[in-house]
Amino acid sequence: MTQHHDDHGHSLAEDMPLMEAMIGRRRALRWFAGAGTAALVAGCGGNGSDASSASVAVVTGTTPTPTPTATTATPTPSATTGTCVKDASETNGPYPADGTNTSSGSTSNALTASGIVRSDIRSSFLGTSTTTATGVQLKLTLTVVDVNSSCAALAGYAVYIWCCDRNGLYSLYTAAAESYLRGIQVTDANGQVTFTLIFPGCYSGRWPHIHVEVFSSLATATSGRYASLVGQLAMPAAACSTVYADTATYPSSARNFAQISLSSDNVFGDNSTAQIAQQTPTLTGNIAAGYIGTATIGLAR
Repeated sequence: MTQHHDDHGHSLAEDMPLMEAMIGRRRALRWFAGAGTAALVAGCGGNGSDASSASVAVVTGTTPTPTPTATTATPTPSATTGTCVKDASETNGPYPADGTNTSSGSTSNALTASGIVRSDIRSSFLGTSTTTATGVQLKLTLTVVDVNSSCAALAGYAVYIWCCDRNGLYSLYTAAAESYLRGIQVTDANGQVTFTLIFPGCYSGRWPHIHVEVFSSLATATSGRYASLVGQLAMPAAACSTVYADTATYPSSARNFAQISLSSDNVFGDNSTAQIAQQTPTLTGNIAAGYIGTATIGLAR
């Protein structure tokens, strides 16, 4: 296909003689002063690119800064900004306990069980077991935002998370007698929920991760079929290397982690760079004190 390019190379000096000949010097100057702004705007908009064709849209949210009045002597703080993308939809895996499959444990739908709404999810809460999952502590805060509304916080949303234990086993399934490392929280006015769990182990064939399902309300969080988002969080590589070096606590994770990469992972491998960045929690802390993590979850409402 032949591409057509508009010729925008003429300067004012080149065009002026023609303008003078057509409408006179004075009229040409008056016309250019009035239309110059419109011409500049038109010239800046025709590069032929379409931002909507990108596979992932990055949205920037801005909190407006109040304009100082004439009597205000204190400098106005800078506006705060943030970016978000729509989280990739991922598989909920074979161990969701959200009512979408069967399990070998006490229930296949932990979302309807009494006690599932909790912040500290390290202990089992179903049946007779009260076992607490051991490992490096992780306190994780998730912020749920609307990518179609300048990354505005979404309050009142139910967030269900679950992950494997330090041996790579999932409660209610491969650790059938346990129900630890599963829980729901409801987002506050800032769109945030906080969970206390452990740093998940790494099992063969998968990058270390935490599963996430987001529902529009606690009332709809009774079946995984009603989730607004089924996603996963990718654990940061540096923290994985540090945590898994303790082979007494995480006996097989270091070996499994050495055999996987984000690009080869069958879940994260086809995600965009922006999605991976958002799906990877930011962590501070250490093994002895535990880690504190934050991540954003972007929904397109």
